[in-house]
Amino acid sequence: MGTPDFAVPVLEKLSKIFQIIGVITQPDRPSGRGRKLVPPPVKGAAEALNLGIFQPLDVNSQSSLDLIKSWNPDLITVAAFGQILSPNLLALPHYGCLNVHASLLPRWRGASPINAAILHNDSVSGVTIIRMAEGLDDGPILTQESTPIQSHETAGSLSERLSAIGADLLVKTIPLYISGDIQPLSQDQSNITYAHLLKRRDGLLDFNQAAEQLARKVRAYSPWPGTYTYWNDQRLIIHRAQAINVTSPGSGVFTRYESLPAVGTGEGLLVLNILQQAGKRKNTGKEFLHGSADWPGA
Repeated sequence: MGTPDFAVPVLEKLSKIFQIIGVITQPDRPSGRGRKLVPPPVKGAAEALNLGIFQPLDVNSQSSLDLIKSWNPDLITVAAFGQILSPNLLALPHYGCLNVHASLLPRWRGASPINAAILHNDSVSGVTIIRMAEGLDDGPILTQESTPIQSHETAGSLSERLSAIGADLLVKTIPLYISGDIQPLSQDQSNITYAHLLKRRDGLLDFNQAAEQLARKVRAYSPWPGTYTYWNDQRLIIHRAQAINVTSPGSGVFTRYESLPAVGTGEGLLVLNILQQAGKRKNTGKEFLHGSADWPGA
């Protein structure tokens, strides 16, 4: 079970070693201005591997449970599927359900662990393989692997690295788990943190915050939900930014710093390195200023 790009390496790695009797992913969703139906990345990967695909609106419905039960699976693996599995579904496979979670549990349970790790300035992230239980990412831990978070990394680039780490870790874990050589370990309840589901409105920058925090937010929310502000009553999308430790002209004050657009914050300047006006292409900061004579601070 899986849906986004994060789950594709997991599926591809599993297919090389184990017999996959079916792939479950989310339904095609409308996207773009034309609202054309777009298949999830896992569907494309499954089609390339000539695997059977099931796209239920509700994986816990009786019809879904009946179909999965007819497959008689020994094990179900889950990587960023996007639906919560019911107790009835969790109990179907003989060896239960294993989840590839993109954090070092119990830190950052929930829907956006990669974004949360960058936003909160964690020095390391990683992948945890758990045997799934009824609660949110609260199952016992089988294996973990950590990796440093680089200072320049976005959620997108870190996700790519963690998906590869997770795929390798899962295929190493499964034989050891089935043979009983790995004993599940309960999570430390005193160190639990949660990463909430992100929405597009979460990307609005609050310039009362410090520039360092805002620069992390730009990285943490790239590529989705993205970060933005408003200038001349239009949305201004911030794709890349950096914090500069200088005296701020005031929170939310638009200015310039060494021929680049910048905004004053609660502490320091946020320099806008790559940005995009609504309906226009991305520009470097210098390109943007070249076409925006009315940007303050000339």
